[in-house]
Amino acid sequence: MYNRRRSSPPPAPPPSKPHHQQRRRRSSLPKASDALPLPLYLTNFVFFTLFFSVAYYLLHRWRDKIRSSIPLHVVTFPELAAIFSLIASFIYLLGFFGIGFVQSFVSRPSDDDDEFVRPELAAPTGTRLCDSVCPQESEVDQGRLRRDVIDTLASDEDEAIVESVVDGTVPSYSLEARLGDCGRAAMIRRAAVERMAGRSLAGLPLDGFDYGSILGQCCEMPVGYVQLPVGIAGPILLDGQEYWVPMATTEGCLVASTNRGCKAIGACGGARTTVLKDGMTRAPVVRFGSALRAAELKFYLEDPANFETLAVIFNRSSRFGRLQRIQCSMAGKNLYMRFSCSTGDAMGMNMVSKGVQNVLEFLLNDFPDMDVIGISGNYCSDKKPAAVNWIEGRGKSVVCEAIITEDVVKKVLKTNVASLVELNMLKNLTGSAIAGALGGFNAHASNIVSAIYIATGQDPAQNVESSHCITMMEAVNDGKDLHISVTMPSIEVGTVGGGTQLASQSACLNLLGVKGAIADMPGANSRRLATVVAGAVLAGELSLMSAIAAGQLVKSHMKYNRSSKDITKAVSS
Repeated sequence: MYNRRRSSPPPAPPPSKPHHQQRRRRSSLPKASDALPLPLYLTNFVFFTLFFSVAYYLLHRWRDKIRSSIPLHVVTFPELAAIFSLIASFIYLLGFFGIGFVQSFVSRPSDDDDEFVRPELAAPTGTRLCDSVCPQESEVDQGRLRRDVIDTLASDEDEAIVESVVDGTVPSYSLEARLGDCGRAAMIRRAAVERMAGRSLAGLPLDGFDYGSILGQCCEMPVGYVQLPVGIAGPILLDGQEYWVPMATTEGCLVASTNRGCKAIGACGGARTTVLKDGMTRAPVVRFGSALRAAELKFYLEDPANFETLAVIFNRSSRFGRLQRIQCSMAGKNLYMRFSCSTGDAMGMNMVSKGVQNVLEFLLNDFPDMDVIGISGNYCSDKKPAAVNWIEGRGKSVVCEAIITEDVVKKVLKTNVASLVELNMLKNLTGSAIAGALGGFNAHASNIVSAIYIATGQDPAQNVESSHCITMMEAVNDGKDLHISVTMPSIEVGTVGGGTQLASQSACLNLLGVKGAIADMPGANSRRLATVVAGAVLAGELSLMSAIAAGQLVKSHMKYNRSSKDITKAVSS
């Protein structure tokens, strides 16, 4: 019907009315109960009573006919009326309370009558879906918004739910639970947001995503999903095995540059990696009445004789969580306890938090005056640059190294060994020291870490500490070849849980060969993923530093990192 409207020139639209008047018009539309002679609750009562009454009457009559040997097909007028009533009431009860079926015929607008067309659909192109015209939004955007509503709202029931969300009578966060359909909930929430904001989300994809897969684990109140291009760098040869590295990014040159580094590493026999540590941390903060009392707990926790008991309590929380150490620090009468534990193939934040909670409850038996201020006291330290992670490590601590021959440096990287060594010393080491960098003694480690994290379903915010890296370069073999290494003490990754279970991210993990977990080797896949991250960082560092040393950085970015699209046309469209 709406397609026929768009195919012919529409009549001049009526003047737009205030939103409350539009809602008043909607409230005056015929309802399902208006098609019936009685109110809805009385109609239901009548049909229930009628159905059981005539059923009892017909059964009673048929029993008498059988006893009297009267043929059942011989019916009297009362029996004929009873059969008709039984059929009518059965049809009604078949869709019990489904009188919305009647509503679809009563309130359906016709091509010749605009009275019952929803104001949102009949509004002119320049009219917003909320109260007034938005001067900042183009007519094209408003037209997209109107078409979005037409295309997505499939029924009057959806329209009513949208209105209830806009009015605040139905919380937006409760739509999934109320509807039992995550995709429909996202569509309704999206329409409500558009109306309340008065702006279109036409460019944000809605269809083609499994919203049930993120329920309760990844994202709340979704209205669509963001598309990010995923490029592949590699193969990179690490520890004798090749990996194709997925990178999700919007920065030009990044994948190409990393790919060049992978080529240089592969041409020289590959890189070698070592996992130095593997332990996630959580550090609660507790308070006592005195510093002396806090010190007593510190000595208790650091006493090796008590560690086995605490480990048993901690390890009850998970099959894979295993307590490794407890490191304490005091600030007056406040005590910070940094728990470190292995977490299998999971990144492990929830795992270690549950174990810490168990230990705190146990400690309250011997230290009842302990006041637990918070399960996290920032001594962990999560998603913040902190020296404790740079020094002690968090997650996986990895070192990756390679020797790049003089021939490859010249032919592939277009520079020389001496220039790279000098640039690394003055830029990554001295320059970062002058800047007061914390774990930032590198060229752009965070670029590669973020791209891989997004592609493989890691927590992007943990890029902060995961990008801690020191890049070292040294001339070897009589100054002919280059030894390059990256040391990354806090790579926080997992191959199970969280965003790794989403279809796209799971596919990227599968490409790397680290999807899920290996039953008889807990933690093997997550450690391998950490080495791939370090290896890709090594490739990225090698390529970018070479581009800077050769004076190619600006030229390459002007070529690959600038859009040729006419911006003025893009804005006008």
